[in-house]
Amino acid sequence: MPVEFLGIAGTNPASEVEPRTGGALDLEYTAKLARAHEDNGWDRILFAYHSGSPDPAQVAAYVAGRTERINLVVAHRPNVAYPTLTAKTFATLDHISGGRFEVHVITGGSTADQAAEGDFLSKDDRYGRTQEFIQILKQAWTSDERFDFNGKHYQFEQFVADIKPLQQPRPRISFGGSSAAAYAVGAAEADIFALWGEPLAGTREQLATIDAEAARAGRADRPTIQIAFRPIIAPTEELAWEKAERILGRIKDVQAGTPSPRERLRSKTPENAGSQRLLKAVAEGDRHDRALWTGPTGLTGGGGNSTALVGTPDTIAAALLDYYDLGIRIFSARGYDIYDDAVDFGRYVIPLVRSEIAHRESRKDLAS
Repeated sequence: MPVEFLGIAGTNPASEVEPRTGGALDLEYTAKLARAHEDNGWDRILFAYHSGSPDPAQVAAYVAGRTERINLVVAHRPNVAYPTLTAKTFATLDHISGGRFEVHVITGGSTADQAAEGDFLSKDDRYGRTQEFIQILKQAWTSDERFDFNGKHYQFEQFVADIKPLQQPRPRISFGGSSAAAYAVGAAEADIFALWGEPLAGTREQLATIDAEAARAGRADRPTIQIAFRPIIAPTEELAWEKAERILGRIKDVQAGTPSPRERLRSKTPENAGSQRLLKAVAEGDRHDRALWTGPTGLTGGGGNSTALVGTPDTIAAALLDYYDLGIRIFSARGYDIYDDAVDFGRYVIPLVRSEIAHRESRKDLAS
C-alpha cells in the first residue's frame, strides 16, 4: 500500500529551539517552507491552529497560489465557525487550490486555549460536538438536496450548499485524540486518525482500540492511521545523538526566555490523554525500540508532537518501516530547525521509505 508524508506549514521560523524574532506571519518564509516540502517529496503540509495564531485557512489559500502539487491540510476547531459556513469556506478553498484541500478537525485538548475563544464546553461535550460537526460537513459537501439537522450542538433547517468541493466525493477529514471519547468519534467518522509517536507497544494498543471502535460503529475498515515524530538526522549514529543532546540544550535556552503566548496558556499538567500517554512513555525510559527518544517530551511536559526518531537516514527509515508494518500509512514529521529539517528529511529519508515499500510490493506481485 502507498505511504504518505505530512510536514508542517509554519508561518515563521520559530520552534522549541528557536525563539521568534519577528511577527507571527512571515509570508516569504511561509511560501519558502511550503515549496521546500513540495520540492523534496512530501505529500501534505499541515496548517496548525491556536487561539491566537494567523488564520490557517487564509494562509493555506495564500500557499495554494505559490505551490502546484502538495496537499494543504487545514486544522480547524468546530467552536470557531458554524459547520454550514465552514463547509462553504472549505469547498471554496478546495477550488482555489485545484482540489488539494484537506481538513484536520481539532476537538481541543486545552481548556484554557478553548476558553480564549469563548468555548466552555466540557471535554466529552466537545467530542460530541466534533462528531456532529464532521457529520454535517460530510453531508453539506455531498448532498444536492436540502437537509435538516437536529443535534445536541447544532440545529438548522433546509440547508444546501451551492458550492461543492472540487474533489469527489469530498476532501479527506482527519482527526486526532487518545481518550475514550476520541477513539469512539474518530473511529466512527474520520478518514484519517492521527496519533502522536509512541513506542511500538503503545501504538499497537491504540490501533487495537481504534479497530474495536470502528467495528462498533459498523465500519468495514478502520481509518487510515497517521503518526507523528520529530526527526533528528545526522550522517552517523554518534553525530545524531550529539545533535539530539544539543537540541535539549537549545530547548532549555528557549524555555529560560520570555514565554510565547502559546506557552503562557499551556497547563503544567497536560489535560489531554495523548500527552498523558507520552509522559507515561517518558517514565518508562528515554529510549525505546529502534530509534525513539522521549528526551524532548519530558522537557516540554508531554507537549504535543514531541517524541523524536534519532539516527542516520537509514536508521530513521527503518524505524518508520517498523510502524508501517503495524499498519501506519501516513507519517507526520517536523524537525526542530523547521526549514532545514524538512529539506533533509525529504532528501534522505522519504526516498528510502518509498523505495523499500515499492520493493516489498514488487515482491508481492511476483509471488502472486
